[in-house]
Amino acid sequence: MTESAGKALSSALLTLLRPLVRILLRNGIAFGTFAELAKKTYVDVAFEEFVVPGKKQTISRVSVLTGLTRKETRRLHDLEGPDDLGAHQRYNRAVRVISGWVNDPRYHDNRGKPANLALEGASGSFADLVRRYSGDMPTQAMLEVLLSAGSVARDGDRVQLVRHAYVPGQDPVDKIHILGTDVAELAGTIDHNLTAQPAALRLQRKVSNDRVDAQALAAFRTLAAERAQALLEELDRWLAEHETQDNDTARGRYVSLGIYYYEQNDTEENDP
Repeated sequence: MTESAGKALSSALLTLLRPLVRILLRNGIAFGTFAELAKKTYVDVAFEEFVVPGKKQTISRVSVLTGLTRKETRRLHDLEGPDDLGAHQRYNRAVRVISGWVNDPRYHDNRGKPANLALEGASGSFADLVRRYSGDMPTQAMLEVLLSAGSVARDGDRVQLVRHAYVPGQDPVDKIHILGTDVAELAGTIDHNLTAQPAALRLQRKVSNDRVDAQALAAFRTLAAERAQALLEELDRWLAEHETQDNDTARGRYVSLGIYYYEQNDTEENDP
């Protein structure tokens, strides 16, 4: 890879990651979980798609390709999937604090339940709990995170555990699944077009303009939705007419064509 290509790829990756990290943070996925998933993906892709023709893929070769140690490569290769990786949710500091509150007797009442804790204090307080289970995170910062997630309630100088879980995100599960399918399909098309011959390129187009009058946006949203829906319905009918017969499923291939609307908001406009 040339230096200019490396810089371009790094810039593209930073741009791509911003909306993804926004979704992850909103749904309580800390960096430790993301890092573990990223490493697992590196290993899986290297094993499945970067095999030397005529040779069996090896732990040593994948270790070289990914930059991970052989021990780490083998561990990640043996993991089956998200269920195994779910244990890494413990890296989330808010999760650790609530887990400590629920499981550590030092923060329980005389019935063995999570106690209403004094905000400050040397021991048995919310500040002590945060110091013990969140590392170096300030007490006030952790309190604000848990309050915003609805996990705790504050009554004067005391803090009550309201929910025995830290679940800040309210994104519907079915919409989260779209993140893994539609974004992957777009990225897959771009990946294909980076290396394909001109005759084999796949459709990848968009229309954009950075000087649209804000007063016209509502009208464009309506126009875009109507035209896009009409086109998708037309293409859906065509695909239905060209499906394989029930007894000829071996010839069936999956295809898709997506249309999306994007509008830059004030926060994104001010991002560096």
